[in-house]
Amino acid sequence: MRIGLLSLSLGIWATIGLCNIAGPTPASGAEQAPQVPPLRVPVDQADGIQRATVILDSYSYTPQHLIVQAGKPVELLLTSITTITPHNFMLRDDAAGLSIERDVSAGKTVTVQFTPTKPGTYSFYCDKKLLFFPSHREKGMEGTLEVR
Repeated sequence: MRIGLLSLSLGIWATIGLCNIAGPTPASGAEQAPQVPPLRVPVDQADGIQRATVILDSYSYTPQHLIVQAGKPVELLLTSITTITPHNFMLRDDAAGLSIERDVSAGKTVTVQFTPTKPGTYSFYCDKKLLFFPSHREKGMEGTLEVR
């Protein structure tokens, strides 16, 4: 009788997802950003500004790789499509003169403007974090700004 109850109990727990008899499951797709090719940010012929929209979702930026030209102003519209979780956009490299830190509340859009002067590859990321949990950057919320 005990074996029957144990089987029934394990079956119920496995059915509602509280017991993993089959072993570890692979990481969910929500933690892995979709692979999108790099975006070459176009220069607006009217005013010379390089404009792009960057979507901030649950632990990802889309696109996560931007290519811009050195010496020309860049304007990024940072749009959060999350409903609760706030994010930010950090791009810091003192040697390149880049020091950007902007909070983006859930469901909001903010604009970031800067002019990259030094060619190179720079990381941008979200450094938000809840106590005892990995940071958003550790969960994959990171991207690349390539200045040519």
